Amino acid sequence: MKEIRTNKVYNHLVNAEKKIIVEQGGTRSGKTYNILLWLIFYYSVNNKKKTVTIARKTFPSVRATAMRDFFDILREHNIYREQYHHKSNHEYFLNGNRFEFISLDQPTKIRGRKRDLLFVNEANELYFEDWQQLIFRTTERIIIDYNPSDEYHWIYDKVLTRDDVEFYVTTYKDNPFLSSSIVSEIERLKNIDDNYWRVYGLGERGASRSLVFNFQTTKQIPETARLIGRGLDFGYSNDSTALVETYIDGDDMYVNELMYRTGMTNQDIARELQKLGLDRRDEIWCDSAEPKSIEEIHRMGFNTKPTYKGAITIGIDMIRRYRLYATENSVNLIKELRNYKYIEDKNGQLTNKPIDAFNHAIDALRYSIVNKLSRPRYGTYAIR
Repeated sequence: MKEIRTNKVYNHLVNAEKKIIVEQGGTRSGKTYNILLWLIFYYSVNNKKKTVTIARKTFPSVRATAMRDFFDILREHNIYREQYHHKSNHEYFLNGNRFEFISLDQPTKIRGRKRDLLFVNEANELYFEDWQQLIFRTTERIIIDYNPSDEYHWIYDKVLTRDDVEFYVTTYKDNPFLSSSIVSEIERLKNIDDNYWRVYGLGERGASRSLVFNFQTTKQIPETARLIGRGLDFGYSNDSTALVETYIDGDDMYVNELMYRTGMTNQDIARELQKLGLDRRDEIWCDSAEPKSIEEIHRMGFNTKPTYKGAITIGIDMIRRYRLYATENSVNLIKELRNYKYIEDKNGQLTNKPIDAFNHAIDALRYSIVNKLSRPRYGTYAIR
């Protein structure tokens, strides 16, 4: 079996004695991954006939993060067995223990279930009522992790104050397996925004800042909504290539994430577009700073076009004239929307310029709508 490479989060769990273990930390500290390593290689080895629940607010979120990492670890160490994977129930049996993956977006999914151990990934997404229902039905231990992006949260007031909690903070510096390029990207936050650096670099509680967008999530796009366009923002190593599609229904704008991935060549993008089954005649509005990429993908049979670049504030203004909804499957877009904020000047006043971070899918969103909605005869804006 392949060597297990762990960091201090794993050791926290091995040595923890209290009921609730809280792993607060910055980005890429290895919190979630090492919790899963501990569950697989320590807890499941030393226990039998236990039920372990791994939860997050929505199922698309848990599937794209903890669930994916869990099965990647099993396969990487050659211990995955198809016969123990009950895919319809999102369960896996390991060493006689049952691991189940659930979401908390429907009350019936958390009421009535009992478990021995609970792991809540990105626990700050939950409502306090979600938390209460979960702990009422957990008999042994609870583990939670999160980035402390909220200035005020029930976790700080109602969990960290308990006497049965062990609290840890980790950062990217506690993860010795990060590449130098990732470390450099994280440390770049020092020069971008003090709040981002405090939260995602140092793993400390964030301060209140003004979000660019208010939004809600939705399970699906209404049948009455019409497609406005698709937008593609190019990335490669540290920046993700993002593709979104945008719909409008009256005063409502709906956005759906189709692609969000690093390391994508133009050939990879074209193959993904083909897998998505998009009509090759449909326009895909792309970052106009990448004419070579636009032309290459166009020659592969897709209707890629350079977007009207314009000022970022113009695209933001167009989006803000609608009630914005992101589909629950749009995991990365939702993360960006929760973190896309305006720059503050030296006096602490908000400017109208957003911070250049958490914006790959958001840039794709702007590209998808600016060409159509900026045309005078396209239609009227939904003025608030």
